[in-house]
Amino acid sequence: MNSRPPEPVPGPPLRFATELVAWVATPWALWGHSAVLAVVSVVVLIGLPTVFSTPGDKAQVVVPVPGPVTIALVLLQFAAALASSWTAWHPLAGALVTVLVAAAAVAELPRWKWLLTVRR
Repeated sequence: MNSRPPEPVPGPPLRFATELVAWVATPWALWGHSAVLAVVSVVVLIGLPTVFSTPGDKAQVVVPVPGPVTIALVLLQFAAALASSWTAWHPLAGALVTVLVAAAAVAELPRWKWLLTVRR
């Protein structure tokens, strides 16, 4: 298996902060349309990355997937955080989340490069 390069220090905290925004803002944005859809969004945003992960990227792997799948799941979180924050909250909050997502994406690049080499 490919050895995993060290992530830059801000990588995991920025990724986690973005995930938290997605977990809060997405159901908030969807609640007015459908309570069921709001609940399903949380299950999807938390459940998919918990169940599907790349070996070597997490300590516990339930269903192993190639690295590009993990990247896609992170991008789903980022997109949910962006779209939902702009939809549900004040534009200033949306702008701050945009900066957070951009910083997290830059910090993720070394991890994503490594993930692209992992086929399972």
